[in-house]
Amino acid sequence: MIVTYKEDLVGGPRHRKVSTGTSLRMLTREDGVGFSFHDTELEAGTTTTLQYKNHIEANYIIDGTGELENLETGEVFEVRPGMTYTLNKHDRHQMRTITKVRIICVFTPALVGTEVHDEDGSYPLL
Repeated sequence: MIVTYKEDLVGGPRHRKVSTGTSLRMLTREDGVGFSFHDTELEAGTTTTLQYKNHIEANYIIDGTGELENLETGEVFEVRPGMTYTLNKHDRHQMRTITKVRIICVFTPALVGTEVHDEDGSYPLL
């Protein structure tokens, strides 16, 4: 059994700050479960453009509002609590926050936890 407390990760190596917010890597590849699990917060009024070329990501919105745009199709979706979105086709997308948004994210393959976004918004496969 793996037990992790969010407050124990803040400020440590699994706490990643990005230009638009923070991500706590609750589970990483070293935990050996085949996926990584993240608690991510994006600050209000930010825009983040990403495309995970090496990973599949599933997301669940816990708190906050904004817009999510699939940059390949032009579709725009309302971001609000209770929404899930999965980037199953390595979709290039943009998240525009209105309020602070909290997201629970799952990545496969699992992230090591030290990755930073490339210039195209992707994580390298470590």
